[in-house]
Order: sequence, then C-alpha cells, then structure tokens
Amino acid sequence: MGANAQPANTLLPSGISAGRILIYVLLVLCALYYLAPLYVMLTTSVKSLDEIRSGNLLSIPLSPNTEAWAKAWGQACTGVTCEGLSPYFWNSLKMAIPAVLISSLIGSLNGYVLAQWKFRGSQIVFTALMVGCFIPFQVVILPMAKVLGMLSLSNTTTGLILVHIVYGMAFTTLFFRNYYVSIPEELVNAARIDGAGFFMIYRRIIFPLSLPIFMVCFIWQFTQIWNDFLFGVVFGGSDAQPVTVALNNLVNTTTGVTEYNVNMAAAIIAALPTLLLYLVAGKYFVRGLTAGAVKG
Repeated sequence: MGANAQPANTLLPSGISAGRILIYVLLVLCALYYLAPLYVMLTTSVKSLDEIRSGNLLSIPLSPNTEAWAKAWGQACTGVTCEGLSPYFWNSLKMAIPAVLISSLIGSLNGYVLAQWKFRGSQIVFTALMVGCFIPFQVVILPMAKVLGMLSLSNTTTGLILVHIVYGMAFTTLFFRNYYVSIPEELVNAARIDGAGFFMIYRRIIFPLSLPIFMVCFIWQFTQIWNDFLFGVVFGGSDAQPVTVALNNLVNTTTGVTEYNVNMAAAIIAALPTLLLYLVAGKYFVRGLTAGAVKG
C-alpha cells in the first residue's frame, strides 16, 4: 500500500465513521416511517371531533382527553343496541389463553415424537401435518362447522378454542420438531438405556430445554388467535364473538357522525395485548427461532 492510501471508512472528528452515521440515519427514518401510523392513532384518539376536523393528522393534541377511550371501551354500538368492547375483549382472552396453551403442549409432544421417536411413516405424517400450514382458513370453514354442530359447540367460546387448537397444531408441531432435532440423540438414547420411558424423557430432558421454543409458539399462536376475524365472525355467537369482530362492528356502524377518535381508541385497545406481548417477550421470540436453526 502506498504511503498516501486513505482508510476505507473516513472517521469524523467524533471518532464515528460516516458510513455508520448513514446507517443510523436510515434506521431512524425507517423507524419513523413505521411508527407514524401509531402516532396518528394515539394523537387522534385523544382529540375531540372538532379538533380532528379543524386540524391535520400530524398535529399535536391541544386539549388531550380520554373520553374516546372510555366510549370505545364502554359503549361500542352494534346495530340498535349499545354494548362495550370490554365483554368482547374478555371473550378473546378466554379464547386465546387456553387455545395457546393446549396447542403448544400438543405441538410439543408431536414434535418430540417426530424428532426423537421416529417410526415407519413418520416423515409422511410430518409432511401431512405441514400441509395444514398452507390450507387457507376458508377451506376448513364448512368441515369445521359440521364438526362443531355434531359436538354441540356451535357459537360458543369452547368451539372457537377447539377451532384454533386444531388449526394451530400444524404450526406448533413444525416449530417444536425443528427445535427438537437439534437436541443430541445420544442424550435421549442414554436415557432409554437407563430405563427411562417416553414421558420420563420428555419431562426430565426435553421439557426443561424447551423454554425458548415455547415462547415462540406462545407469541405466534397468541398473535394469530387474537387477530383472527374470519373464525370469530363465522363460529362465534353473539355472546362469544372476539374483540376483532366487535371492532369491525364499531367502525362500520353508521350513526350519522363518524367518530374517528373513538375508532382509533378502539383499534389501539384491540391491539394492546399483542403489542405488549412483543415488547415483553420479543427477544425470546427471536432467540427461539434461531435456536434450532443449525440442524434439521
């Protein structure tokens, strides 16, 4: 190299390279771009209707208040009757929590079998389960409605729980199987030689190692179930509809005046659980996804 050669990255007086500053600027711009809709929703939800009409979407609220939030939570109108978003919110919780726990546990056992207790035709079974990941919601509506009718679970929260367990089982099985194939087979074989059976190995060896992938399944399943609209509107009765259906009814109800602040507050309320879940456990989601990426 010549004596006058310059370094590839020119350092500024502060000691930071120009390329790194450019990366930071691009990241900040991307963050602002994606956060702009959330900012608009938050600011609109605390404005009055007069302020919304007279101002612009990006303006800061002059007199912020929570009246729209109270109305969205306690007075979401559906047809000629007025009910709150709150009962539908609790419907979603009562539906999502058991469906997430049961589908994750079943997926864990399925993945354990397919990864560590292989049998003749196990790959065919795994392939058949994977087909379930690509079946559109619309395909299973009629068969599922028939099954729910036979079980007398139509228009009930229990019926919705069963629907989400069955539909989510293929995804949870895929996640757990791909994670469990990274566990050394020698560890399981040694436990078999010592006389440990199927459930003993699962309880003492497999389950304690499964926290990262359980977090992945919890976040994935909770997000899918909470945000679901089609199954909720088809299989949920008037007393079992989830919050997404109630939000749609609220936003599309015509009362003469469109209350944008109430609509925005209701949308944020409906999105809060999944948003909080990602904020609290997002790092575990990424860690769990990459944990079984080496082998499988």
